[in-house]
Amino acid sequence: MRIVRHLLESKGRGIWSIAPDASVYAALQLMADKEVGALLVLEEGRLVGIISERDYARKVILRGKSSLDTPVREIMTSKVFSVRPEQTIEECMAVVTDKRVRHLPVLEGDTVIGVISIGDLVKAEIEDKNFLIQQLKGYITGTR
Repeated sequence: MRIVRHLLESKGRGIWSIAPDASVYAALQLMADKEVGALLVLEEGRLVGIISERDYARKVILRGKSSLDTPVREIMTSKVFSVRPEQTIEECMAVVTDKRVRHLPVLEGDTVIGVISIGDLVKAEIEDKNFLIQQLKGYITGTR
């Protein structure tokens, strides 16, 4: 059974973040440049929120605000659900499903050590299932 730490070892621990006082426009530009759908919001190295394309669509565009004049802190999601490196992929899938989130910061104590997305979790689940299928086929056919 794979855990978050294993997933981070294979995908990397890259973290893209922005300050809460930065403009939403700067956040969108960074998301576009890095080809990600969300950024962690860090203040003095501490996780204070997350901003996603969904936040932008619902809290800026639909409310007629300007992304140049709106600070990230005004639209970020402050209640961030996170996971620990020792949690299983299945536990993380339960969190993203139950809480209806797409990105989970990985915290060791209060320190962010990575981020996993629902796409990372689905990919890991498929890989694990494919491995199990191959093992079972080998067992059944005696070619293991």
